[in-house]
Amino acid sequence: MAKSALITGITGQDGYHLANLLNEKGYDVYGLIRGQQNPKRDRVIKEQPFVKLIEGDLTDQGSLIRAMQIAKPEEVYNLGAISHVGHSFKSPQLTADVTGKGVLNILEAIRAVGGEKTIRFYQASTSEMFGGLDYNRPGVGYDENSLFHPRSPYGVAKLYGHWITKNYRESYGIHASCGILFNHEGDRRGVEFVTRKITNAVARIKLGKQTHVELGNLDSKRDWGYAGDYVEGMWRMLQQDKPDDYVLATGETHTIREFCELAFAEIGIKLEWQGEDVNEVGIDAATDKTVLKINPDFFRPAEVDILLGNPAKAEEVLGWKRKVDFPGLVKLMVETDLALEGEVI
Repeated sequence: MAKSALITGITGQDGYHLANLLNEKGYDVYGLIRGQQNPKRDRVIKEQPFVKLIEGDLTDQGSLIRAMQIAKPEEVYNLGAISHVGHSFKSPQLTADVTGKGVLNILEAIRAVGGEKTIRFYQASTSEMFGGLDYNRPGVGYDENSLFHPRSPYGVAKLYGHWITKNYRESYGIHASCGILFNHEGDRRGVEFVTRKITNAVARIKLGKQTHVELGNLDSKRDWGYAGDYVEGMWRMLQQDKPDDYVLATGETHTIREFCELAFAEIGIKLEWQGEDVNEVGIDAATDKTVLKINPDFFRPAEVDILLGNPAKAEEVLGWKRKVDFPGLVKLMVETDLALEGEVI
């Protein structure tokens, strides 16, 4: 019989890629979705008709128990969260309830249906738990034993979810693993995230639909990979005999400035930088037009300057390794946005 898997956050980027992967492997795929009027419901139904949708909410434990009873999963992947770091500063309580306590609700739902020994659980932890502080090993990167110092309500909520998962693993014997994923992007990323904001703007600038893009800190460094590669790591964690925690990352960092330069290069624009601090602008070298501006409103109350991961354990134990490199990621995203905006590629 086919395995059954339940995915929360089915409408998100990772949910999309993971559902496709599991379907290819022959799973019965169930997805938790909030409410009848969820605007993303029709997209899932149209693009992934194999997904069986179950209504539920991470803040409603009763609905999670019902979802377990319907799906009868061997594997549960918790990808659902209030996942935008900037938004978490504006809605810290909601972030705590969904991103943090929601993990507890799922784990309790697993216990409520007697699934401690039969259900394997994946918790989507995050590099934002490290916070970029105490970074004293340049070039090495954060690993599974590095200290945590979250610098946003999102990071704090994720850290609660991470530790409560470990606690339930140790207390109740649940096969529960945490994937500490560094930034992973792609063509399914929402435009509220900086990488997709950039590639969407680049496509629109190319097609004359807008003149420039406004960004915050250009010099933040991130370890960027492709989401389609990372969901395979999630699946591999739940195939191990023993549950554990793993960092998934590329082991290299790039600045937002570099991302911009590569993205604009995809449409034939060479960026030249002029000015300093909030007055810095990106100029199209061929036309002298300003295509990028700094907007102080996009700076965060507590900025994380650098996030670099060390995926050595995942590579050794899981046999996982990223496939899409940084330039390939940027190219994929720009080409997707050009197609979506009507450009024939």
